[in-house]
This record gives sequence, structure tokens and C-alpha cells, in this order.
Amino acid sequence: MPLTKSKFVRQFALMIVLNLLITLTLVTIGGSKDFLDTYKTCNAIGFSIWAAFEALRFAVGASVAPLVLAFLAVPAGFVAGAKVAAWAGSTDLISLIARDPAGSWRLLLGSLIIAIFATSFFIFFWRAEAVRADLQSERRRAAEALQSETSAKLALLQAQIEPHFLFNTLANAQSVIQSDPQTAKRILENLNRYLRVSLGRTRRASSTLADEINVVSAVLTISAMRLGERLRYSISVPRALEDAQLPPLLLQPLVENALQHGIEPALNGGAIRIEASSDNDSLCLRVTDTGVGLNASSPEGVGLGNVRARLSSLYGDRGRLTLYKHDPQGVVAEMVIPLRGVRA
Repeated sequence: MPLTKSKFVRQFALMIVLNLLITLTLVTIGGSKDFLDTYKTCNAIGFSIWAAFEALRFAVGASVAPLVLAFLAVPAGFVAGAKVAAWAGSTDLISLIARDPAGSWRLLLGSLIIAIFATSFFIFFWRAEAVRADLQSERRRAAEALQSETSAKLALLQAQIEPHFLFNTLANAQSVIQSDPQTAKRILENLNRYLRVSLGRTRRASSTLADEINVVSAVLTISAMRLGERLRYSISVPRALEDAQLPPLLLQPLVENALQHGIEPALNGGAIRIEASSDNDSLCLRVTDTGVGLNASSPEGVGLGNVRARLSSLYGDRGRLTLYKHDPQGVVAEMVIPLRGVRA
């Protein structure tokens, strides 16, 4: 991993503190009597070992283990640091040890402590930085994979929703194009409105409640032309919630489900009501139909399953979809997500 400016500053500051602690230790145990002289020697040797370690790592890359680099960097950095300290006016450790090996064992031991502590610390620091960088990269890859998966699911859901709706709409327009041209014209106008809004919002990761209501309003208008008096609908959304952020294709499957499994199978049709409300930091959307009601033996459709999966992926425990019986007849689909994007 390259030595960035921020990492260099952190390592430099840590080296200063580490050398100070080693100096205090050496002075306390009696290995040295002169604090300033010892501190200059510690800094010279410590920074020399650090420089030797980084230079070797830059030269050989990641192909050599850090412990091998440390084995090479410690003696080179120790000798170079001792000479730098002597040049700066401190005790010349190399000359002192050469003149009196037996009498300078405390000084030699202290010097080795400096080398071992400094090198061990920076090997640990380097490995921690590498692990942290790998973890961040893995998190970015996981986030990108999740975004790609969500986009793929959104495209799949769009492909699953539109054929059923489009085929029914075009078939209905075709059936009345000769007997009632004005009705066919209104159907095609609303279909054009639906496609224009729908295609635009599916290219964005986030939509607004007003945009999604505009889409489902076009769906319900076209369905009302197709079903006639068998479908009645109403939409109640407070103006304050129109700017609330809502991922595309979360509300529409609930409306499609109410139409396909609630109203269309009912002999006399029914009514659909869409409501939005807020509670603290949550947005609640309800789609209520007075159709045939829940059928325990029928499996949940692909659209609702996809909505549940996306809620879990986007919001975790804060996003949920609940279906329950509407009294006296029908189904309520209630979706709750975090409330975001509303102007104060």
C-alpha cells in the first residue's frame, strides 16, 4: 500500500511519541543518564529504521513478507541512525561499542530495544493499514454489487409489470377503436402519459412520492376506462409529503396487485383507495381495495415478493410490507419506509 501524505503524517507523529516513551524507559532503568542525548539517538535510529523499511518495501513491493524486510531494515537503520546521531552531537554508539563491548552492554541493549520496538510497531501499523484498506475495498465492492443487483431486480420487475398492463391496455384500445374512437384516443393518451413518466423515473435510483402517484394515477385512469363502472378509485396524499423520497416501482406493484387480484376477479368490481401519512420519521403508504379479499391458498405474487426483497435490501428492519383483511371486504397493503426528503 503506498505511503500517502495522511499516512506519513500519522506515522511521523506516532514515531515521535514512541521514541519519547522509549527514551523515558531507558532513562528510568538507568541505561542512559542524559535525556536529551538519548532522545536524539532514539529518533535518529527509529527514523532510520523506518526509512530503511519503507525504502525496501517500495523497492520489492508486496512480494516479500514484512518480517523479512524488517530483518534487513533493522541492522541497516541501526547503523545509519547511530551515525546520524553522532553527526548531530550525540554519543557515537558504534564507536563506543567497538571500544568497550563489555562495558557498553546497557547501551547496546537499549539500542536493540529501540530497534525492536520501532520496527515491531510499524510492522503492526502497516498491516493494520493494509487490512483496513482491504476492508474498505471489500465494502465498496459489496455496495457496488448490491446496487447492481437492485438495478437488475428493478429492471426485472419493470419487465414483469409492463407486459400485463400494456397488453390489456392495447387490447382494450383496439376493441373500441371503431365503436368509440374518443375512448380509444383517451386510452392511448393516458398510456403515452404513463410510458413517458414511467421510463423517466426508472432511470433514477430515487423518485418522489408525487412522481409515483403520477404513475399509478395513469394506471388507474386507464384501468377505469377498461373496467368502466367496475372500478372506482381515490388518492389522498398530503401536499407536505409529495416531496418524500421513494424508490421507483415500490408503490405501483401494490396497485397492480389490487387491480389484478382484487378488483378484476370480483363480479361487481370494487374501489381502490391510495393513502399516504407520516408518523415521526416514517412514511406509511396504504393501498386498500374492496375486491375479493385474501386467499390463503394463493401464493404471493412475484411483484409483492420483489417489493419485500427491495425493502429489506434498502431499509433493513425499517422497511416492511404488511397485507391484512379490509373490513367488510377486500385487502389493505400497508408499506412503511423511512421518511426522507420532506421539506420542513
